[in-house]
Amino acid sequence: MANHVSSLKRARQTVKRTAVNRANRSKLRNGLRAMREALQQNDVAVARAQFNETTSMLDKSVQKGILHDNTASRYKSRLNARLKALATKTA
Repeated sequence: MANHVSSLKRARQTVKRTAVNRANRSKLRNGLRAMREALQQNDVAVARAQFNETTSMLDKSVQKGILHDNTASRYKSRLNARLKALATKTA
């Protein structure tokens, strides 16, 4: 355990930041899961609405440092391809 005042403070800050990072990462994973479920339901309108929310969430996660920007771009590209395939399949 930390003994110095500065190291005690850093330990407190680490606990807080860990909680924030965990919450942000969980929110991102839940959003991705919701998008994949919307695609599985074969409802284009719901999937499009969820895609907009998910892309926004991915962009925010890049700003917060949770994801690398190329990783977020890859997720968005693959989700968009699945959405387009679903839209053309049902049309």
